Parts: sequence; structure tokens; C-alpha cells
Amino acid sequence: MTTPIRWQKSSFSETSGACVELAVVDSTIRLRESDDPDIVITTTPRPLGTLIRAIKAGDFDHLGT
Repeated sequence: MTTPIRWQKSSFSETSGACVELAVVDSTIRLRESDDPDIVITTTPRPLGTLIRAIKAGDFDHLGT
């Protein structure tokens, strides 16, 4: 029997809004959009941490304009 994936979303997310959900499965991190849960991105902690630090540093702010 397969253990179901336990998805978590940010406490900042609204209950009715679209949000990113995260799960840890066998040392990998899985990410999905709550509005389209069939599409799942899989990564590991190191590249995800690098991405989060870059976002916080504003490295991608130019993409929003």
C-alpha cells in the first residue's frame, strides 16, 4: 500500500485562492499549484533553497515588469 502524499500550503495562502503546495517524498521536494494539482515539479533541497534565496534577493524582480 502506498502512503498518500501529505501536501502543505503556506499559512499566508487564502482558503479559496490559488496557492503553491509542497510535499516531501523520499528526500525530494514536490511542488504543485493548488488550481492544477496534476502538474507536479520535483526538486531537492539545495536547488530549491538557491531559488528561494534568489527570489528574496530580488534577482527575478525584472521579470514582473
